[in-house]
Amino acid sequence: MGLLSLIIFLPVLGVILIALIPRLAEKTIKWLAAVFTFIPLALAFYLFFVFDRSSGSIGVMQFQENLSWIPAINSFYHVGVDGISLPLVLLMAILGFLVVLISWKVHLRVKEYFIWLLLLETSILGVFASLDLLLFFLFWEIEIVPMYFLISIWGTGRRSYSAMKYVIFTLVGSAFMLAGILALYFTTGSLNMLEITQKIGAAAAVIPLTAIFFLLIIGFAIKLPVFPLHTWLPDAHTDAPTGVSVVLAGALLKMGGYGIIRVCVSIFPDVARTWAPLFIVLAVIGIIYGAAITLRQTDLKRLIAYSSVSHMGYVLLGIFALSQVSLVGASLQMFSHGIVTGLLFAMAGLVMHNAGERDLRKLGGLAKQTPLIAVVFSLAGLASLGLPLTSGFAAEFLVFVGAFSSKVVAGIQVYTLISAIGVVLAAGYILWMIQRVFFGPALEKFNAVKDADKLEMVYMVAFVALILLVGIFPSILTNIYNMGIEPIAKFLIP
Repeated sequence: MGLLSLIIFLPVLGVILIALIPRLAEKTIKWLAAVFTFIPLALAFYLFFVFDRSSGSIGVMQFQENLSWIPAINSFYHVGVDGISLPLVLLMAILGFLVVLISWKVHLRVKEYFIWLLLLETSILGVFASLDLLLFFLFWEIEIVPMYFLISIWGTGRRSYSAMKYVIFTLVGSAFMLAGILALYFTTGSLNMLEITQKIGAAAAVIPLTAIFFLLIIGFAIKLPVFPLHTWLPDAHTDAPTGVSVVLAGALLKMGGYGIIRVCVSIFPDVARTWAPLFIVLAVIGIIYGAAITLRQTDLKRLIAYSSVSHMGYVLLGIFALSQVSLVGASLQMFSHGIVTGLLFAMAGLVMHNAGERDLRKLGGLAKQTPLIAVVFSLAGLASLGLPLTSGFAAEFLVFVGAFSSKVVAGIQVYTLISAIGVVLAAGYILWMIQRVFFGPALEKFNAVKDADKLEMVYMVAFVALILLVGIFPSILTNIYNMGIEPIAKFLIP
């Protein structure tokens, strides 16, 4: 088994051990989950550091494993990473381990909880590493099951409704995506993402490329999510347990953005260029609408959820500006949003757990009782609104510069300037949220609220370190992203 397969399937080994060993103590289950997420994390970091960054490796898939899987349909177990997917594999490995720490205080049906959590990690890792479309689709579908149970059993509020809404939206998108994959297979005879790129020209004679493009992008757009297909997200985020919200915001949404770049833009560059104005408009609407709706929220988790709709609009803008700089910016925005919003949800979970309240109208003055949580929450908020020297600034700056200077989409400068209003609105809702939760007069009912403990400090420090590292040295990721984006960008220039 290759290194990449170890990273993908070690969490499944943890699932097997937790499921089959009888009468495991609660603490033992959590330690097993920690071990079988920490080892993939260590291997992912190793993969990141030994990744060949030389000019001869630009656009080359590395650490490939290619084994015959279903010979009758020419399908292979084919995995590998390039400059686009490697950072996302690393992101999911980081979040997988940190979410186990975030979930340490879960006491309800602990065995089942961590089984579903580990299976969710494997499915998302598999999506980012797959180079066979059938394998990609299989991993894409697997995550629906753990997400449904994690929300419906360990969630709050209208958890059953939110879980089912997530399943329905995802399955509808998956149905369109499967139709697109079948159309590609019937017209090219291949499921290999790398081969299809060379063979796709012949497909137009059988099925219009535009039709295949839209079949595929609908599934990705729901996952990202793109306005107006976003309505599942606030409900799922609001009612999911804290750890699941971190995975959902941090990695699961990125499956949509990754799919658009890897499949839609890479395989259909001409169609992407033709329809880019439509998606630019949807991106701008998502940015402004998401930020405006966020300003009206009074539920702490729902506010952060709607902010994700706005921030994913920047990803869509960067992708369909179709310049190398904007695509790198969109990719960096996916990584940055993963760690920044992951930390925001982790901090929101701490506030809810320690103070027993999530209604912004009933919170206030918590900085006196929880100074550490207040500082880290504020830092995550400032990163979310794009404070310089944080990852959020680096990502948004690249998106705006790349979009504004794009020569592919006519009139994109106007759309870029309009989308910049989202940054102003983000400053409004982030600062308002921080002020309502932590500042103002201290409320007597919160006098006994505790600050973060030592375990919580571990994942807080890890998140903050990543945010600052990427913000101060964005080249640690942008150099790798360029290696994957450069070959794609060449096909996008008219």
